[in-house]
Amino acid sequence: MTPYGPLAPVYDKFTSDIRYEDFADFYEKIFRARGKNVKALLDVGCGTGTLTAIMAQRGYEMVAADSSSDMLCIAQEKFSALKNVIPPLFLCQSMTELDLYGTVDATISCLDAVNYLEPSDLPELFRLLHLFIEPDGLLIFDVNSPERLKSLDGYTSVDEDENSLCLWRADFDEDENALLYGIDIFTRRGRFWQRSFEEHIEYCHEPQKLAELLLASGFSKTEICLDGPQSELGRIFIIAENTPH
Repeated sequence: MTPYGPLAPVYDKFTSDIRYEDFADFYEKIFRARGKNVKALLDVGCGTGTLTAIMAQRGYEMVAADSSSDMLCIAQEKFSALKNVIPPLFLCQSMTELDLYGTVDATISCLDAVNYLEPSDLPELFRLLHLFIEPDGLLIFDVNSPERLKSLDGYTSVDEDENSLCLWRADFDEDENALLYGIDIFTRRGRFWQRSFEEHIEYCHEPQKLAELLLASGFSKTEICLDGPQSELGRIFIIAENTPH
């Protein structure tokens, strides 16, 4: 089952504790610290568009890309309720198939979207971002640390309300160097419950290796940040500036 299909309608409900405003504040702090005037902004792996909406409300011209059409549909619905905000350009594209209509001043990607890529796919992602980010533009993304992913081996959790329930089960695969977790989703349908299932895989990426790949792909001034949002949960931010093509 493709990730973020059945999960999409309940994703926001069961991630309501995520402080997206903290991520937005963090990005803008980096923009200011690096002296960047960011106007056009790409959100890669935008999901249901919560962060995209926050950045749009702060005045950025957004491009939002995600491989899940189900998540993008919810993101579009979210924007239909907003007033005086320029709607983003929504693109149903995977991270290794990005094809923008122009360049952007910066790119962000939050909540470990990059962990969903196999190590062999990272060079292609960084090649495309180098192509579509303006020279001297910024790239900011985060990953779950390898230690964090390994610590979740055997982890289970349940999220529920009166109309839906999500059961999460995680196992770390040493051979794949990745965390595999299955999600059973139960949704009330009148007197009955409908069950769906998704399987997700997050690959371990060493921050220093990511920095090396970025340098090889045309980025510079790479920084590994250990004190961003959710750093207490093992979230690591990678910041880099693009160079001329």
